[in-house]
Amino acid sequence: MKVSSKHLYQVAKGQHFAIPHANFIDSDSARAYVTVAQRRGLPLLLAYAQSHSSILSLEEAAAIGNYYADSVEVPIVLHLDHGADFDFIKKAIDLGFTSVMIDASQESFEDNIAITKKVVAYAHERGIVVEAELGHVGANDTSEADEVTDSVYTEVADVQAFMKATHVDSLAVSIGTAHGVYKGIPKINFDRLREIADLTDVPLVLHGGSSSGDENLGRCAREGITKINIYTDFIVAALEATQSIQTDDYIVSRRTAEKAMEDVLDHYYDVFGTQKI
Repeated sequence: MKVSSKHLYQVAKGQHFAIPHANFIDSDSARAYVTVAQRRGLPLLLAYAQSHSSILSLEEAAAIGNYYADSVEVPIVLHLDHGADFDFIKKAIDLGFTSVMIDASQESFEDNIAITKKVVAYAHERGIVVEAELGHVGANDTSEADEVTDSVYTEVADVQAFMKATHVDSLAVSIGTAHGVYKGIPKINFDRLREIADLTDVPLVLHGGSSSGDENLGRCAREGITKINIYTDFIVAALEATQSIQTDDYIVSRRTAEKAMEDVLDHYYDVFGTQKI
């Protein structure tokens, strides 16, 4: 069932676990994620990134997301990831997304606030929750982000001012992860996470969760992160699985890729300690 993330985040934050955020780029990936969520009876953020609109249009994503979210009994949040402009975010809300992210993290602090406030005003009037990003989680060319960028850590001193000015419902923080494929395991700044978590009651979000290390991610879930974003691990697993079977049967290839993505989500549910809500 399609729901808002508000109650889910409150429960996850209070019980120190994280909910997976899984980016879909077609019906196969969306079906894989929702199938696992339903089988395990666990909540999920079914997410679509604006940067993937060249692969899947927003209208197609809304149709797929709404269908699969409504096809199961477990809580499914249909989330717009990395919304880059107001018009796109507005359209996503109008098409049925229950949660949206405005990513103005590469703008100045003042501009990030101004852009985020505009989105919050429109979304909150319609009962839709908003995620924003403070600091910047960098990206390489295999990620769901718009462009290749370097990471900029979230400044603890900025958190309270940003929250007071914007009233966002969740905050993505930069503490050492990056979007895309890593060379090695990233070093997470848990001291920075602890400082931020102590400053605000708002649910915190971790982007760039793929390949960040199970120990790192499990600890993030226990120590203040409420939602963890995964994308690259899904597509890497799907590609490796299809290559390993060396089939010339397209249907078998699709089913193999879908099963690989299911296995990835199954794994991260365990790593994050996700509980039924």
